[in-house]
Amino acid sequence: MSLGISIALLLAAVSTTLINLAFLREHDAVASLPPLSARHPLRSARLLLASRRWLAGFAMETTGFLLYATALALAPLALVQSIAAGGIGVLAYVSARMRRHRLSRHEAIGVALSVLGLLALGVSLAGGSGEGDGGATSSILLWLAGSTALALAVISVGRGLLGPAVANAIGGGVLFSVGDISTELATQGGARIAFAIPLVLGYVLGTGLLQAGYQAGTALTVAGIATLLTNALPIAAGTIILAEPVPDGAFGALRILAFAAVSVGAVLLARPNRGKALGAVPVDEPGDHRVAPERAS
Repeated sequence: MSLGISIALLLAAVSTTLINLAFLREHDAVASLPPLSARHPLRSARLLLASRRWLAGFAMETTGFLLYATALALAPLALVQSIAAGGIGVLAYVSARMRRHRLSRHEAIGVALSVLGLLALGVSLAGGSGEGDGGATSSILLWLAGSTALALAVISVGRGLLGPAVANAIGGGVLFSVGDISTELATQGGARIAFAIPLVLGYVLGTGLLQAGYQAGTALTVAGIATLLTNALPIAAGTIILAEPVPDGAFGALRILAFAAVSVGAVLLARPNRGKALGAVPVDEPGDHRVAPERAS
């Protein structure tokens, strides 16, 4: 494994830790604000920017993103994203410590799978880590357009079926994946610097949806679902549209198992606990003054 890949994976690990800790800070800050609404984006933005607690979390998230972008300049998208997927274990552990409750069985299994997946990924790197051919621009644009359309569809029709917390989490996660893929492309330089446009749009819109979701659900449910999609979609894109190679033989099989493990771990961690509605907000957390879900939009 090259020095550049090693540095990239270290940066990715620090990045995902900062970002998931930032999600918890943002969740707690947004929970005490008046309802945020996509129909009034300027008012919602003013509420967020006036909150020092939220700004502190957003600063952590921004620092994590800068480290993530640096990692992408040194290593393939799928590898960096797989490390990032393990960050949901950080989210689950810290959330449990802050809320003073034990992880449920499926959450504990999710953390274990995420950690095992990361270990397997590290071993698989002995089989190589090719960069791929960069992919065809037409295929990339089709992927990004399809992802954006999916996010809009979920936000438009999914809130009544899934609840506002889950719908916003799915929409935000898909849009974050647009931003992540665009970040990989923009770091390639040349004409692809134009992908900075969907990069900014994906992160800005995704951030807005995530904040609204925080007012209707727990941090682990909302950020967990978003993190799952933010990582799973770019991992798939790295292989499908950017042609990033998978090693042959045992190392290749191990890497596929590693991708599967971190993805399944994220699914388990994102699944709401039994007995809680998908969009429900627990009312027994100390110091938590969330608005009622029906007021959030």
